[in-house]
This record gives sequence, C-alpha cells and structure tokens, in this order.
Amino acid sequence: MIGFLRGKLVHKAPPFLVLDVQGVGYEVEAPMTTFYDLPAINEEIKLHTHLVVREDAHILFGFSTEADRTLFRTLIKVNGVGPKLALTILSGQSAEEFHRCIHDNDTQALVRLPGVGKKTAERLIIEMRDRLPGLGDSVMTSNSDTGLATPTIGNPKQEAISALCSLGYKPLDAGKMVQNIGAEGKSCEDIIRRALQGAIR
Repeated sequence: MIGFLRGKLVHKAPPFLVLDVQGVGYEVEAPMTTFYDLPAINEEIKLHTHLVVREDAHILFGFSTEADRTLFRTLIKVNGVGPKLALTILSGQSAEEFHRCIHDNDTQALVRLPGVGKKTAERLIIEMRDRLPGLGDSVMTSNSDTGLATPTIGNPKQEAISALCSLGYKPLDAGKMVQNIGAEGKSCEDIIRRALQGAIR
C-alpha cells in the first residue's frame, strides 16, 4: 500500500493530477478540496494516498489532508458507495460540512450532490453516524505541506465544466452552473468551488 507521495506537481486537470516522484510520474485522482490547496506547477507537494485495485486498473487517490483520506476510506465502506461517489461527496462538501449533514440528519444537502439519491443519503446518515466519531478532531486539521491554488493552463471555464462532468454532473447542467457564477477572470479551481457552492445551497 502506498501511504503517501511527496514530489513535484507537474500536471493538474481536475479530477486528475500527476506527481513526479524521483522521475516516476504518478497519476492521481483527487477531490476538489485537494485541488483548492494545490501549489503552482513544478512545486513540491505531499499527498496522503489510497490505492484501489480492480481487475482492469490500479487507481491511486490523493488527499491534501489525512482527515479527507480517512473520510474517503470510511465512505467506500458504505453499501452502494464506491470510490467515484466518495470523491464526488468530498468534492461537493468539506469534511466539516459532511459531518454536519450526518449529525443533523440533513438528507436535503446530501441529495444535491450528483449521484446521491434520497435512499443513498438516508443510508449514508444511518451507516456513517456510528463511524464518524472515530475520525475525532482530525477533521479540523489542515495540511501545512500545501500552498495556494493557482490557475491551470488553458481555458479555465472549459476545464471547470469538464471537471464538473467528471464529478457526475450532466454537461448541460455543468455549463449552466459555470455560467451562473460569472467565471470571467477566475481560475479553474475557483470556478469549480463557486459552482459547487451554488449547487448545494
């Protein structure tokens, strides 16, 4: 199991990033909460990782904080929640917001996330309620190894729409979400952050 990676960030296009670790390029899938914390290209970062092994692929997931990785690992233990949906949940809500939803039985906030229906939201609340206390106060911690997010190269609006589609939103809906926030002059990460915030209100 790969516990963490420390290396140079060489590419980022949500939900994927590539980390150069001593000449080996690791392709990693990460939630938007991690992308918000990424430093500039060619700067060093550390990611807490989780490896998912399937018959057709080995997929590495990366997180800027250990708390996010712990929550991801807890989520994929829930019946009907796979790695992709867990990543979507972490992209749409911070760990603190997710904890609030579980403790307040707030299914309405959960069903606003793509891929989360009423039954899945109810299952999350039931199954996660007993598991969340094990996360302790680590949810409130942050990773001092990361820096500030910077714009990605290319068309930020199109990259944001593509990233939202990867998170489960339909292309038409993703386009409307980006259009509704006034994306001109904003970075890809900032556009996605504002679009997701508008979607879950």
